[in-house]
Amino acid sequence: MRAVRAVGFGGPEVLVPEEFPDPEPGPGEVAVAVEAANVIYLDTLIRAGLTEDFFPVTPPYVPGGSVVGRVHAVGPGADPSWTGVPVLARTGHEGGYAERIVVSEEGLLRVPEGVGHQEALALLVDGATAMRLEQAARFRPDTWVLVLAAAGGAGSLVVQLARLAGARVIGAASSPRKRESARSLGATETVDYTAPDWRERVLKITDGAGADVVLDGAGGTGGESSFDLVAAGGRFIGYGTAGGSFAEVDQGEADRRGITALGLMDLKEQEGLSMADLARLALEEAREGRLRPHVGMTLPLERAAEAHRALAERRVVGKVLLVP
Repeated sequence: MRAVRAVGFGGPEVLVPEEFPDPEPGPGEVAVAVEAANVIYLDTLIRAGLTEDFFPVTPPYVPGGSVVGRVHAVGPGADPSWTGVPVLARTGHEGGYAERIVVSEEGLLRVPEGVGHQEALALLVDGATAMRLEQAARFRPDTWVLVLAAAGGAGSLVVQLARLAGARVIGAASSPRKRESARSLGATETVDYTAPDWRERVLKITDGAGADVVLDGAGGTGGESSFDLVAAGGRFIGYGTAGGSFAEVDQGEADRRGITALGLMDLKEQEGLSMADLARLALEEAREGRLRPHVGMTLPLERAAEAHRALAERRVVGKVLLVP
């Protein structure tokens, strides 16, 4: 089978297509013929060697944490009725950029009828994240919600969830095409968060009060500057690192203004539904037509390096997938 291996830490050029033996499922495992592999921004950070404290991966390794495909073989003790079933599977942070993977049958999710396979994969990680963000944000009707990186995988879904709750959404994105995408998904207003006056624009839109909820999918200095746009008593949730790092918030200032400030680790520590349960909720929302993921780029498996470059350069509107 073909797979893409990161032969070392470095730029996208370290991603090299290679031939491997087909994996065989062991006890309680199934082999999945991959139809598409998810590519997320975290993949680019792991490849660059920037996440060793959080995601210890040692090259050479096959990147990729989630796929969609059909079960084509089951191991001893696994349920044979899985054979031929379209499924979603998570592999951790390794193994997904391949034509075949082996995973435990316990971690499989069926692709719901009526949901496209690629669209389902777009919801497995980002859909679960968006549902977790919705829980933390507590969207309410007629309140202002500012979403940074509003055209990204999770951000585009958060825009839709906020609108479903009756909130008014300001979609912040770095290009006209991304802002148009955010508007098409329900954003009431859009702003260019790379423009020098973007914060003044947000304050004007919100009559000087700021947004009741700010969801920062950008991170870096852009995310940090968005903290000033949270209304008194509001909520700030930082979950993205497209700007190079998570946004750092002055907790003393948050306390003074009565702002609840949460980061990605805080969300993971919250009690409640598992990520698998949240993914099922997102898939159900899609099946009912209330949530619409956007796949912005599909590339052949051997062009994984190009996919990583496109993400790093913020050229993609929506999800990036690799197709074997």
